[in-house]
Amino acid sequence: MQYIKTAFKLSPDNEVNREILTAYLSELEFESFDETEDELNAFFPTGKVEETEIARILSDIPFDVSFATEEMPDINWNEEWEKNYFQPLLIGPDCLIRAPFHTQYPEAKYEIVIEPNMAFGTGNHETTSLMIEHIDELNVEGQTVLDMGCGTGILGIFASMKGCESVTAIDIDSWAFESVVENCRLNNVNNMEAFIGDASLLGNKKYDLILANIQKNIILQDIEKYVSVLNEDGILIVSGFYKDDLEDIVGRASELFLRKLTLKVKNNWVACSFEK
Repeated sequence: MQYIKTAFKLSPDNEVNREILTAYLSELEFESFDETEDELNAFFPTGKVEETEIARILSDIPFDVSFATEEMPDINWNEEWEKNYFQPLLIGPDCLIRAPFHTQYPEAKYEIVIEPNMAFGTGNHETTSLMIEHIDELNVEGQTVLDMGCGTGILGIFASMKGCESVTAIDIDSWAFESVVENCRLNNVNNMEAFIGDASLLGNKKYDLILANIQKNIILQDIEKYVSVLNEDGILIVSGFYKDDLEDIVGRASELFLRKLTLKVKNNWVACSFEK
């Protein structure tokens, strides 16, 4: 599959504006993002996103953004990940994440196999790692789990391996749905169901554990809905934002009568858990 790379340059360029831009772009069918010192890059399959759609989104943003697109070479992304990015990763004492093409890796209690492609959620990003560390410390046996912004499904798969009753995985992107289905197959997980959409899909079903590794603005927008489907004494774990944004998240959670439990920080990225 061929991909288009869109390089965005921001003025002023800072963490907050990059986060805002990523949140705005989330309504388009970009499959992944990466950052360099000078720009934010987004990737999508050829033909999935029109430049006019990008320009429409950018017209609503309260700072200057320019962009340029280029067609990426038609290469084997698994080989690229294997050579340059995705190596077997041990998170904490118990959780190993690897790809199907890895042949040498350490043993671990939980071994999660993830088909990387271009999907977000291989454990390499700080927020995914922090979320896994949180889950690893919990007893989720017999619990119902909701994974919002599920990406590859890695967090829900880990919860399933730890004995949860069921996982509902939701993401706005169709690639995430396909990725979850494939990764569940690779890990023999059969109690996880994926949906394309957002928090508007949440109905009356209640959950013991909710995982939300998304953008700060999405968390603030949807946290009230999360709380409404969280069981009493249930736990909400959120990530996808910087340490400077923690006060806003904790403040909103407190307004909804959530009690802060634990905080983990890695390279200025944060994951925080709350109890209802």
